[in-house]
Amino acid sequence: MVGRDSGQVRLTVAEHADAETCEQVVRRATWPGTTVNTDEWSAYNHLPELGRPHVTVCHSAGEWARDDDGDGICEVHNNTMEGLWTGLRNFLRPFRGVNKKYLYQYVALFEWGSNVKRATSVFLHALLRGIHPTSCPT
Repeated sequence: MVGRDSGQVRLTVAEHADAETCEQVVRRATWPGTTVNTDEWSAYNHLPELGRPHVTVCHSAGEWARDDDGDGICEVHNNTMEGLWTGLRNFLRPFRGVNKKYLYQYVALFEWGSNVKRATSVFLHALLRGIHPTSCPT
């Protein structure tokens, strides 16, 4: 999930992609009243029953974004999340296959990197802690 206002990313590795699992992931990651934007996959059909308003785009009809309130901004879309999945796939590509046992760790690292908005000196120090120029291979 990607927060529209916060930009914060929350990714979950799930054993199954059924309606029950999707509903559980959405319930844990959102507050009641949060509008959830998805495609028309039926696993999301019961989100309104969980108190999450649900809007969809219909990819099969060639719809990728929609302006429901007529203000000229297409607020109904899931392009941000789909782009994030592309980023995750590209992040995983150099590893040439990741064992399912460890996938959640790779996903957590990608999530963390997505949520870091600036490379501050504190961030760089934490990232490079323990690495000294003399210990780097030449």
